[in-house]
Amino acid sequence: MLSNKTLLSASLSCIISLSGCSSDSSNKQAPNTEKEIETSAEAFIENFSVDGADLPYTVLRSDLIDVNTGVPFEVRNGGFGSAMTKDPKRNNRFYALTDRGPNATFTGDYGKGKKFPSPEYTPRIGLFEVGITGEVSLIKTTLLKRPDGTLITGLPNSSALGGTGETPYTSDGSPVLVDSSLPYNASTNPIKLDDYGLDPEGLVVLSDGSFWVSDEYGPHLVHFNAEGKEIERINAFTADNRVTHYLPNEFSYRRANRGMEGLTITPDEKTLVGIMQSTLYLPSKSVKSLDITRIVTVNIDTGESHQYLYKQEKPENSNSEISALSATEFLVIERDGSFLYGGPKGSGAANLDAMKHVYRLDLSTGTDLESIENTGNLIQDENLGLTINGNTLEEQVLADGDWSTLAANNIVPVEKSLVVDMVAEVDYPHDKMEGLWVINDNYLGVLNDDDFATWSTSSGELEQKMLNSNAIDGNHLYIIPVDISVSK
Repeated sequence: MLSNKTLLSASLSCIISLSGCSSDSSNKQAPNTEKEIETSAEAFIENFSVDGADLPYTVLRSDLIDVNTGVPFEVRNGGFGSAMTKDPKRNNRFYALTDRGPNATFTGDYGKGKKFPSPEYTPRIGLFEVGITGEVSLIKTTLLKRPDGTLITGLPNSSALGGTGETPYTSDGSPVLVDSSLPYNASTNPIKLDDYGLDPEGLVVLSDGSFWVSDEYGPHLVHFNAEGKEIERINAFTADNRVTHYLPNEFSYRRANRGMEGLTITPDEKTLVGIMQSTLYLPSKSVKSLDITRIVTVNIDTGESHQYLYKQEKPENSNSEISALSATEFLVIERDGSFLYGGPKGSGAANLDAMKHVYRLDLSTGTDLESIENTGNLIQDENLGLTINGNTLEEQVLADGDWSTLAANNIVPVEKSLVVDMVAEVDYPHDKMEGLWVINDNYLGVLNDDDFATWSTSSGELEQKMLNSNAIDGNHLYIIPVDISVSK
């Protein structure tokens, strides 16, 4: 096995080469015909580089000025790293998901929000293929659409349907308006929101070609047909008449921009399983800095749901993906937000303790919160879910400083075990690890989110997202040998 230093050098060389790709040469789509020959997993893995491979990209715009360099930089699409899953029809293909589009935290004249350099951007699903020589090609792109077939955007929802009060701004700091040619008017030309807008983070592909997507706004779980048109949705908002089934109400207390980050489905395609990125603000942001997070399952036919607790290794980590191995066993990405070698903030921000882990868990080892009946100090509150002594589970952990009261009431998180440490394995240089591709029992694909190669300063000024002084961050696929077999 190559040393970590050797792997990092080679990996960064690949990423540096990506920064020189042109939009014309990097997005040539591979043929997609019924005559294509099936490629076995072993065949394409045999020639796949130990250092990984870049995904192709196009350039959304290249006219913005980098606040650090003073020269134009590229906003790329890219962006196919929010989620990842296997193509059920071909071993050497995977689907990958973008989020709401390039954005940067910003506070302007109309309050806290985000800059959207491309506010018209439509979230999308890409189908990618790993060729026999190890290169990655984009086969097909599916744009997400409303039930009437019109394209959605990544703009925030209104407050009744999942909005968290974010104001969308353009790259120059002016608000995104319903009519950009006219000045703002609260009545006749308000700030533009989109009740069908999504910030997608989780992806499921069914055998019939349709998709389920989870997001960070609602969270919404939306079912799209094979052409990307919405056909049903699930969320926690009783005011939403589009909903087929409802999530437990406590999920409406998600932390803004840290919603349902991962979504998968059991092998029988009957039960969706979603994981929240961080601690719910249940009932307020006072519980923000904790290690208690939640997993929810939803039967797509009946709407029956169950809840389990997941305990993070460090408070405020991110649970970034979940992938099914069996009806009860799953893989989960848990990571922090640091760059091993500093990222956009330079070498001074390097963190040799950067955490990018994949864990294996079994839901049967954790307490199903929905199964607990009202008794003594345990009460199922219609709004807040299971409470102890009138406290939400999050409040109880905060009050105790640990999980002792939960344990005393036989409430335990799912058990987990480490599958792979990507920093130790490949000197993983990216901040975000958000895609898992269960190729087979012996190999796992891992994909980063490159944020459309866009970053921002603390004041919301836009810049190129760098891994170091020479390398632009880009979507990069790794294939890792693991043992993730399931006992029959």
